[in-house]
Amino acid sequence: MSEKFAGKKAVVTGGTHGMGLAIVKALLAGGAEVVLTGRNEKTLEDARTELRGQAAHVVRSDAASMADIAALADTVRQRLGRVDHLFVNHGIAEFAELPEVTEAAWDRHFAINTKGAFFTVQALDPLLAEGGSIVFTTVGNDVIFPGLSAYSASKEATRAFAHVLAAELLPRKIRVNSVAPGFIETPTMGVPGLSAQEREEFVRQGHESTPLRRTGTVEEVATAALFLAADATFTTNIELAVDGGFAQGLPIPS
Repeated sequence: MSEKFAGKKAVVTGGTHGMGLAIVKALLAGGAEVVLTGRNEKTLEDARTELRGQAAHVVRSDAASMADIAALADTVRQRLGRVDHLFVNHGIAEFAELPEVTEAAWDRHFAINTKGAFFTVQALDPLLAEGGSIVFTTVGNDVIFPGLSAYSASKEATRAFAHVLAAELLPRKIRVNSVAPGFIETPTMGVPGLSAQEREEFVRQGHESTPLRRTGTVEEVATAALFLAADATFTTNIELAVDGGFAQGLPIPS
């Protein structure tokens, strides 16, 4: 087994399920020590059970809470001492078309996806090792999902400040990049609360609208995120689409 992450310290927000958990597992398999966060009690407990005995620290942390973010930084300082690779992966997505979008829903998306992402980086910044990396999870520039205006806007904002952080952290040789998933096969397809029928329809749309004619896997997203974090050592300020060609304008095979 490769030990390419031996001795490395990593933080993965939103790491208790789906794409985040796949990133965590790959880091652990490579020898890293990882702090991973979540806020859902079931996924937290499931992650603790699955990762028991490994160099993983499962922490309950709500990205919408400044107090939780501060506490996370304290935990990371105590458990890891430094951060070589930071994966800002947490987020929510709730379907609502224009007439149904509420102020509370709009604020919730920005509190978690945008404000939470920014202030997580700010809180962990003193612990980021020189020459380390940050990888954000965003969404493809040209991927338009009706009913996800609040989600898309919050991720666009995250993309914007990721570019600025890439410039600000250059003196410390910290690389800042983003991975942009398309249709990825997860239990919720990235949108909790879908009925079985809605999820099936979401998967069908993914197959029909993706040039590679399939949904992606969480492992494929993790591979891309780890590439940006550790292998792409002369790469910063890019967004890598992991979407089967969705956002690149490729024709859909008949």
